[in-house]
Amino acid sequence: MTVNTDGTTAGSPTPRDPKAFPIDERAFKRLKPEDLQFIKNLTGLTDDEALEKHVVSLQKEAYEIYPYQCIRFYSFATTRIPLVPNYAHVVKLGQEREDAILLDVGCCFGSDSRKVAVDGWPAKNIVATDIHGDYWNLGHKLFRSSQETFPATFLAGDCLNPDFVGDSSPLKSGGPAEVPRPTLSTLTTLAPLRGHVSAIHIGNVFHLFTEEQQAYLARVLAGLLSFEPGSIIVGSHSASNVKGFRTSFYGGSAITQFCHCPESWTALWDGEVFEKGTVKVDTKLYEHKDALGAGSGFYGLSWSVMRV
Repeated sequence: MTVNTDGTTAGSPTPRDPKAFPIDERAFKRLKPEDLQFIKNLTGLTDDEALEKHVVSLQKEAYEIYPYQCIRFYSFATTRIPLVPNYAHVVKLGQEREDAILLDVGCCFGSDSRKVAVDGWPAKNIVATDIHGDYWNLGHKLFRSSQETFPATFLAGDCLNPDFVGDSSPLKSGGPAEVPRPTLSTLTTLAPLRGHVSAIHIGNVFHLFTEEQQAYLARVLAGLLSFEPGSIIVGSHSASNVKGFRTSFYGGSAITQFCHCPESWTALWDGEVFEKGTVKVDTKLYEHKDALGAGSGFYGLSWSVMRV
């Protein structure tokens, strides 16, 4: 894995001082009832007070690893994948396509991996990856699971590192996978998955990087995707109604991110990453609300890219 001069890996966002972004435990109250129920169902923790104590304690552990805003605001305890366009199609692939593989990129605690498994995708055919391996271990603590009870494959690695992801170009028209389907439990990198992945999910990741890095990451995912029609990439991340840079302020500190808009995101996938007309892109732009329920001017984008 490539290491930068500041000690971070090649795909790591800029280091942050946790003191500049203090934990706000009140954010727990904003978790949706369905997300709390999901954790209850998997852990057996039915007491609300005990559940909150359990989740808050793990938030503090995770924040010591890296002070992402998704940790600060408990996104690790939510499921994002059911909200993406064509989620029902994702689930159907796992149920009907033989040995279909789902890849969860930037999986954090693995909430979305578990949601897809609960909805019918065999856990043994799920591969999850994150640059911070300790998050996956915290996911087992959060959901009170183990490798035996949740047999998904986890790989710690940097998806901007060619040694980890392999070739970053989509399969050409009519081209099958170049190597046989690997045994998932033996994987050490994502490279052997090239052309074998039926569905890819990536949540809260793209907005961490520059425009150029986002384009490279999109090509990486395209290279892993199966050529079979219906194979799909889905995700969500921060966005804008106009393509460009956006600055957010947290605790007196500013974070500047490059954000796509729906039009530029569609153009990236349909015409730049994939040959134009070979995929169908669906996008849904939504505005985050402030404490009073009014528009905040900050947007998110959920999307899907499906082979046709």
